[in-house]
Parts: sequence; C-alpha cells; structure tokens
Amino acid sequence: MPEPLSPIEQRVYHYLLDFLCDNTYQPSVREIGKQFQIKSTKTVSELLQSLADKGYIERDPSRSRGVKLLGHEAKRRTQPVPYYGKIAAGEPALLPENRKGFITLDRRFLPGPEVFFLKVEGDSMIGRGILDGDYVLIQEKDAKDGDIVAARIGEEATIKTLRRRDGKIVLEPANPAEKEIVVPKGSDFAVLGVAAGVFRPFTEMQVVDEGSNGGVPA
Repeated sequence: MPEPLSPIEQRVYHYLLDFLCDNTYQPSVREIGKQFQIKSTKTVSELLQSLADKGYIERDPSRSRGVKLLGHEAKRRTQPVPYYGKIAAGEPALLPENRKGFITLDRRFLPGPEVFFLKVEGDSMIGRGILDGDYVLIQEKDAKDGDIVAARIGEEATIKTLRRRDGKIVLEPANPAEKEIVVPKGSDFAVLGVAAGVFRPFTEMQVVDEGSNGGVPA
C-alpha cells in the first residue's frame, strides 16, 4: 500500500486534482503556496516531493507546473452521472431542479450514456443486496419481468423487483417484512429504468454541487 499522506499532503493532493479539472493545467508552486498560505516555495516543493516519493505524482522540478498526477489519465474516460433526490410526477420525471449533483465514474462501469443515480432509503431490497444508503445506478431502458427497477407512482419513487401477474403490475420487495405494491390501473405510474449497479461507500460520498442528501425508498 502507498505510504499514507499527512493532512496537509492530502489537502494539497486534492487541490491538485480539483485545479486540473477546473483549468486543464496544474497550479504553479507559487499558486499552491498562496492557496495554503505557505510563504516558502521550498516548503511547497518539499510537499510536492513527498507526494512524488509516496507515489501520487511525478515531478519535473525544472518546470513551475511540472506535476503529473499518476493515474489521472483515466479522467479522459469518465462521465459525470446525475444524482437525483426527488422524482417529479408526469413526464419527464427527472427534472434539473431535482438533481442533487453528479457522481463521476469511469465509463467502463456504465452500461450506456442514459444513466442516473438514486440513493436508497430503507431496507426493503436487502434480499437483493441493496442496502439503506446505497447509490443505485439506473439505466434508462425497457424493463423485463424480474428486473430490479426504479419506478414512479405519482411523485413517489421506489426501487423494487418488477413483476407482471394476471395483467397486473406488482412491485416486489426483497424483504419478508415488507409488503408488495400492486399498481392500480390508471395510476400515474412509470418505470424509470433498470438497476445496473450498486455503489456502497463506507463513508458518505461527496457529489459535485451537492445539496441535501435526499433519497428514494427501497
């Protein structure tokens, strides 16, 4: 494992990551010093060298902006995926004003371009490995019987297993303590998409432009 970073090294490393995303080039030694109120360019250089020694960056000391973030070339193959905390009645159900922000992923983990995240509240899907607090990646596509789906009834969204029985649509939980939902005929109902992945952070994930941490019942 890489040698752990000190608190100031962690802050500088995150600053390098964020600065590159915002500007497409790296900050200079003086800009780093200004950001962290470090007057000595030697101290900044020592911090950068420590990051290099620990395997987080490569340096070209002859250049003011001579920093390369190791592994960051994957940034070219990423995609920001919107995260919604609330669903709207009617169509479209995914409105920009209900978007909480974005979670950026390597595109290799995405089944297609039309995807979004919902955060789970509750434990009705624990039998399918979806727990309270998980982020479920939803692909906008037609659902088959037995798929785990994100569904909307009015303004309420839920994540359940889709079943079709005797001409009825049933949203089935994966927890014996929970009741299934039989969708009434003529109700304002829609399947928003099919679950394509589950992401379970051990600490709370940060999303770009994050608002309040809303979620949908599972």
